[in-house]
Amino acid sequence: MANIEELRTCVRNGIDFVKKQKDVIDAEIFVSWNEHITVRLNYTSDIPCNGVHEPKSTQFSGIGLLVVFKAGKETKLGFGSISNNISPKGVAGAFQKAKKNKIYDPDFKSLPVPIGKPVLENYHDPAVMEISDEAIVDLGWRGLKGALEEYNQRHFNKSIIVGGDITIIKQRMAIASTKGIDDFDESTILTTNITSMIEKERVKGTGWNTSTHLTGFNPEEAGQKSAESAIKTIGGERISSGTYNVVFGRQPVTDIFTNLVIPAVSLSSVNSSDTPFLGKLGKKIASESLTVYDDGALKGAVGSKKISCEGIPTGRTDLIHNGFLVGFLANNYLSRKFENVFASFPPRNGFRYHNGGRNHSLQPKIHPTNIVIEGRDEVPSQSLLSKINDGIYIGRIWYTYPINGLAAGDFTSTIIADSYFVRGGKIDKPLKPNTVRINNNITDILNNVIAVSKDKKQTIVWGGEEVVLAPEIAVWGVKLDNISGFIS
Repeated sequence: MANIEELRTCVRNGIDFVKKQKDVIDAEIFVSWNEHITVRLNYTSDIPCNGVHEPKSTQFSGIGLLVVFKAGKETKLGFGSISNNISPKGVAGAFQKAKKNKIYDPDFKSLPVPIGKPVLENYHDPAVMEISDEAIVDLGWRGLKGALEEYNQRHFNKSIIVGGDITIIKQRMAIASTKGIDDFDESTILTTNITSMIEKERVKGTGWNTSTHLTGFNPEEAGQKSAESAIKTIGGERISSGTYNVVFGRQPVTDIFTNLVIPAVSLSSVNSSDTPFLGKLGKKIASESLTVYDDGALKGAVGSKKISCEGIPTGRTDLIHNGFLVGFLANNYLSRKFENVFASFPPRNGFRYHNGGRNHSLQPKIHPTNIVIEGRDEVPSQSLLSKINDGIYIGRIWYTYPINGLAAGDFTSTIIADSYFVRGGKIDKPLKPNTVRINNNITDILNNVIAVSKDKKQTIVWGGEEVVLAPEIAVWGVKLDNISGFIS
C-alpha cells in the first residue's frame, strides 16, 4: 500500500524533472493508488453452498503525465502513463510516452489553475484503509444474516436465493503542476447491494446500504430489506399496456437520473451535440417542482471528494433550479472551451474514474459526484401516493438506456421488483415482476413531475461512481407496456 507521502514526493519530484526537459511549456502529473475489494454473497437454501465467497481484491497504481510542448509556433499536447511504478524511473517513462504521443489540439486552452480551497479534510476512515480479511468476510456474513433472519421470522426456509456483494473501495491520489497545483486526496467507500429471491414464488426483493465509514455501514439492513421486499411481492398481478400515474421509488429515480438526466447535463454531451437540452441553458426543461444539483463536498456522502482528479476543490454545481436549466457539469478542458461572456462552467467534475478507482492511465473526463434531487414543496412519502390516487408504485428497474440516441430523449427500462398497484392513495397488490417495460421520453418525465418526497437516501447503481441522494417522485402520465412474463 502506497502512502500519501510517497505519492506527494513522486509528483513534486516529477514536476521538477519535467520542467527541465527541452520544449516543455507546462506539465501536470497525477499519481494514484487504489484497492477494490469485493465479497460475493451466493446463498441457496436447496443446494449446498458456501453462502459467502472469499474476498477478491485488486490493486493498481501508477503515474499519468500531461505535457504541453512547444512545437515551432504551435503548442502540442502529449499524455503518457506508467502502471505499478511511482519512482523517478516511472516519471521518465511516462514523459517519453507523452513526448512520443504529442498532438496539436486547437481546443486546448490551458492546464487547470488553482481555484479556492477544499471544503473537506480528513474525511476518509483509517479503519477502512487498514481493515483485516476477517472483518471483510464478517461484513458479508452480516449481510446474509440480515436476509435469512427475516425469512426465518416469516417462516420461509425453502426455495430461497440470496445474492449480491459487499464492496470496499480505497483511493489515494496526489497531483502537481507547473500552474501551481499541489494537493492530495484519500477516500474510503463501502457499499452493499443484496437481492433476495423466493424461487417457487417467482419474486425478488432488493436492499442496499452505503457509507464512508465502518461505523455507519449496515449490511444487515440491506439483507433484511431485500427479504422483506421479496415477501411483500408474492402473488403479483399483471397490468395492461397504457398510461399510468406513477410514484418512482429511490432506486428507479437513481437509475433514471444516472443513465439519462445527468449525462444530458454534462458538457461532454453538449460537445458531441448528444443531449435533449442543447441550446436550452436558462430555459425551462422540467417541472417547476424540481431542483437538481451536484455537490462533491457533502460531508458523509459516498460520492464526496476533497479535490477532483485535476486538483480543483469540489463543491456545488447547480444544474436544474425550479425546472430551469441553470448549469452543466464540466472539467477544465470543456469548461475553457465553452466559457464565453454570457456563461461560465466551474470545472469541479474532472475525474479519472474507472473500475472503482481514480485511474492514472486516463485523462480527466466529466463525472458527477453526489447528485441531490429536491422539490420546491417536498411532501412525506405517503402523500405522494395520495397525489396519484390510482396508479403504480415502481420500486426497482433494470437496464435503463436511451434509444435513438441521448439527444432524442427516448428511453426504455424494465420493472423487475419491489413494485405495487396504488389504489385510493395506498399501496395495494404487488405488480408481477419482469412483465412491464417503461417506454417514455425523459423530457416528458421531467415535465410531468408533480411532487417530490422529503425523505432521501444515498442510492447507487451497479458499477456507478456517483451517488444520488434520492427522494421518491410522483409523475403524471407514464407509458407502461405489458411484456412477456414467466413461462407457465
